[in-house]
Amino acid sequence: MYKTNQPVLALLLSSLVVVSTSAHAAGPKAEVLHWWTSGGESAAVAKFADAYRAAGGAWTDTAIAGGDQARSVAINRMVGGNPPTAAQFNISRQFQDVVEQDMLNNVDDVATRENWDKTLPEPIRNVLKIKGHYYAVPVNIHMPGWIWYSKSAFKKAGIDKEPSTPDELFAALDKLKGAGLIPLAHGGQAWQETIVFMAMLANVGGKELYLSVMRDRNVTAMNSEAFRKVLLSFKRLRSYIDTASPGRNWNDTTALLIKGTAGMQIMGDWALGEFVAAKQVAGREYGCMPGLGPKAPYLIQGDAFVFPKTSNPETIKAQKLLASIVVAPGPQLDFNKLKGSIPIRNDLDVTQLNLCAQMGLEIMKDKSRHAGIGEIYLTPDQNGALTDVLTAYWNTNMAVEKAQKNIIAALKN
Repeated sequence: MYKTNQPVLALLLSSLVVVSTSAHAAGPKAEVLHWWTSGGESAAVAKFADAYRAAGGAWTDTAIAGGDQARSVAINRMVGGNPPTAAQFNISRQFQDVVEQDMLNNVDDVATRENWDKTLPEPIRNVLKIKGHYYAVPVNIHMPGWIWYSKSAFKKAGIDKEPSTPDELFAALDKLKGAGLIPLAHGGQAWQETIVFMAMLANVGGKELYLSVMRDRNVTAMNSEAFRKVLLSFKRLRSYIDTASPGRNWNDTTALLIKGTAGMQIMGDWALGEFVAAKQVAGREYGCMPGLGPKAPYLIQGDAFVFPKTSNPETIKAQKLLASIVVAPGPQLDFNKLKGSIPIRNDLDVTQLNLCAQMGLEIMKDKSRHAGIGEIYLTPDQNGALTDVLTAYWNTNMAVEKAQKNIIAALKN
């Protein structure tokens, strides 16, 4: 979703940039550019920084609010010859163009040591490995389509069990509305609307339709009545949001559930970090649903670090130390406990993880439920075009037939 022609100055002025440097450290110096700026995210990335410093390195934290902005700044700095030591990207095709322009060092040594060819889930492996080489170090596995809910809001609305079908979901939303609560907490930003759409495509359409649309970009599937039903269900959700929704950040939206003023939110498992930061406990103050029903597709994505091309031996040393640190057992567990995601490793003591994270780990054992989030299958241009169609459909009176036609155009090969 990045745009490489955006002026760096404008991005910096529109983004919150926080830089803190470990002074007087003599070890390898790493400037790490990322967009982990919410309370839970900041606490999580601090675990990587602590581990890097404990290994003798000096970590400089460059945090830029917003994924699109952070990626654009990283790319512009690479092009301009002043790259950070490492930059956060999503596990997706976002960095494919950067690889093709030979602007990244590969991380094959880490991949071989960690046996990624056998241990990484296929949707993740397929985007990290390009032309036989790994070009990013994954730090976690995210599932963007979780449904979060406030236990107190459910109790107030008289909802005594989690919805397990689309009909039950809408019935629960109606009860929440009737109780005077915000039924669906939604941050009205284009990327958040795309997440809600993906969740509805997975839960209303099922895995077969989901993959036909997102992976195969099958025109017949996008023209089908089943896909039309998905779009109508997606748009129906808009009737359950509050008037303050437009432009609201995802973490401010999660706060509505934490306060008990809203019932549900469809958001990635990074929301878990906000509940943890608020000292709330899964199953007590809030609940988490990885989908509607026991066979709902589990949409896989995650975060990764890429390492800009350099021949400077000191920078390469810093990159290799950082790559080793972020996949090490201790930092993996410490980071993911606070981030809400699940570790990329499969050999950890996961009893320390939150109930929701443990649920995700159990589902990951069932490969029949694996599917990539849209960005796994789509180029940045395709994903951006799809997002534009979805946010226009969500926010206007666009007819569903027009939305179908526009989505077909957006996803053309």
